[in-house]
Amino acid sequence: MAYYAAPLSRLIEQFERLPGIGRKTAQRLAFFVLDGTNEQAKAFAQAILDAKGQMHTCKVCQNLTDGEICTICGNPARDHTTICVVEDPRDVVAFERTRDYNGLYHVLHGVISPMDGIGPEQLHIKELLARAADGVQEIILATNPDVEGEATALYISRLIRPLGVKVTRIAYGIPVGGELEYADEITLSRALEGRSELH
Repeated sequence: MAYYAAPLSRLIEQFERLPGIGRKTAQRLAFFVLDGTNEQAKAFAQAILDAKGQMHTCKVCQNLTDGEICTICGNPARDHTTICVVEDPRDVVAFERTRDYNGLYHVLHGVISPMDGIGPEQLHIKELLARAADGVQEIILATNPDVEGEATALYISRLIRPLGVKVTRIAYGIPVGGELEYADEITLSRALEGRSELH
């Protein structure tokens, strides 16, 4: 990028570091910022600094928040006897968009992955066990249906069952609009296991 002045090259390089952003998109974003006013550029930069400086994990569920506890944990209208365990804060957003779940969450911030050097002690499992022992009736394990997600769900399930808390796993199967002939064996197997009675 020698044909760009150094400040512009650095800006393009920073945009290019973002996930899913290639060189051309990074260039478009950089020129968009340059075409804006100084006030717009300052507001953009300040929003990044504010988010980085003010966001932290909720002391209850480990979701991202700017307060001591997140709005979900602080909402008395939520079902505080059910906890949905997810890998990432983005998973909370995905469940909230369905508007079908009214319980609480617990964010692990990853999954057990020995290949990546991530063991149970690097995740927020200890905090989950403390919550499970405090009047919770059901733990829904909603980790991804890959090898690491399955292993993490199994590990957590074995720790929670002795506490007398119901442990469930979200069902996986054929997506709406999907065709059976293109589904792999694991997906079909999960679809059969997660079948429900028609009423």
